Formats: sequence, structure tokens, C-alpha cells
Amino acid sequence: MHQDSGLNQLLFLWGPILLIFYFFIIRPQRQQQKKTQEMLANLKKNDEVVTTSGIHGQVVIVKDKTVVLRVDEGCRIEFDRESIALVVLNEIKPEVVK
Repeated sequence: MHQDSGLNQLLFLWGPILLIFYFFIIRPQRQQQKKTQEMLANLKKNDEVVTTSGIHGQVVIVKDKTVVLRVDEGCRIEFDRESIALVVLNEIKPEVVK
């Protein structure tokens, strides 16, 4: 019986800590991974994106594992899909002054 009370005491102490750890660290990380995978799966031509290295570009070609971005007129670079950090929302952008 003495061991049972020790086990109950251990669960009583560590149970809430594990629940807090799950809800504040593991669950949000899984949700973020799910959103990122969904964003990468929904990439399409003409999406404005930013890579993990901070390069802004427009999607020109979507392949299975890679994406070709137009970063300037006449300049295209091929990136792994995983290197796309975010898709910029299509907002009205002011014209660039040349």
C-alpha cells in the first residue's frame, strides 16, 4: 500500500506539469506545423511569397519538391518548397518609384 500512495503522489505532482507542457508547447507547435504544411500544399502561380532567407518573390512555377520564384525582371530562382516561410496576402500595393 505504501508504494501505491507514492505512485499517486507522483502522478498528482507531475500530471499537471505534463498537461501544462502539452497545452503550451506541444499542441501549438503541432498546429503551426499543420498550418505550414497546408500553406505549402496550396502554393500556386502568382502567389507573393517570402523565403526563410528573406527573399521576396512571385511564384512562377510550382513543382513537386521545388518552387521557381521571380525575384526581379528576368531573374528566376528555384527554391525548395520548405524554404517558403509565408505567403504575402494580396493587398493593394503602391507603385514602385523608378
